[in-house]
Amino acid sequence: MRRLIDTHCHVYDEAFREDLPAVIDRACKAGLEYLLLPNINPDTLDEMLRVCDTWPDLCRPMIGLHPEDLAQDYLPQLDGLKAVLDKDRMEGGAHRYIGIGETGLDLYWDKSRLDDQIASFRTQIEWALEYDLPIVIHSRDSFSQLYDVLSDYRESGLRGIFHCFSGSNEEAKALMEFSGFMFGIGGVLTYKKSTLSQVLPLIPMDRVVLETDCPYLTPVPFRGKRNEPSYIVHTAQMMAQAYGIDYDEVARITSDNARRLFCL
Repeated sequence: MRRLIDTHCHVYDEAFREDLPAVIDRACKAGLEYLLLPNINPDTLDEMLRVCDTWPDLCRPMIGLHPEDLAQDYLPQLDGLKAVLDKDRMEGGAHRYIGIGETGLDLYWDKSRLDDQIASFRTQIEWALEYDLPIVIHSRDSFSQLYDVLSDYRESGLRGIFHCFSGSNEEAKALMEFSGFMFGIGGVLTYKKSTLSQVLPLIPMDRVVLETDCPYLTPVPFRGKRNEPSYIVHTAQMMAQAYGIDYDEVARITSDNARRLFCL
């Protein structure tokens, strides 16, 4: 069985509080080699690390502040996370955080704090550059703003993932300009009304990784239920159809991409 990597899952979420060991067991049986866990805010850090400590060979943590989780005074949130990151990365530190995120921009619910979101995003980009870590970018209803911000870092060596990519041909082509970035493909690929299966062949396979974003964005045939890492096989199967290759090749290429990006 080819090994898969879920590059974006929130198995520390309270949705898994009652049965996480069973979820992890199903993930391992489905062929998952790694579960990569993006952080959301300072309050989620301890539970995320507890999960990583419980399954250290499987789970790898990131650190970041989600755009929807900005407090009114968000600077202390960033300062606290940066202090944790600095301690981790210092000489003799654990060096356990494999990436920055998830961060980015989200204007779906609230457009009033765009300036704050951009400032937070830029700060976390600087963390990624300072420590040479990949950054995981969330973007919802904010493509033009995201593009403008990232354009300032074209020559910086910034690398990472466009999390949960589900954009148009034009958006895919524009984002491919940022050569250090992969496209995170999740359950949306399996949705009947999604056009992602037509867009995906425009993206070279060395630029794509698999993700679940669990407990959200559950793929068909489990849509409507809680998502979990083992369901990533359904996204991988649909990706194989989109690219016209077999499942094992999708597993090999996407996992190699993830290992290279996150130095796994």
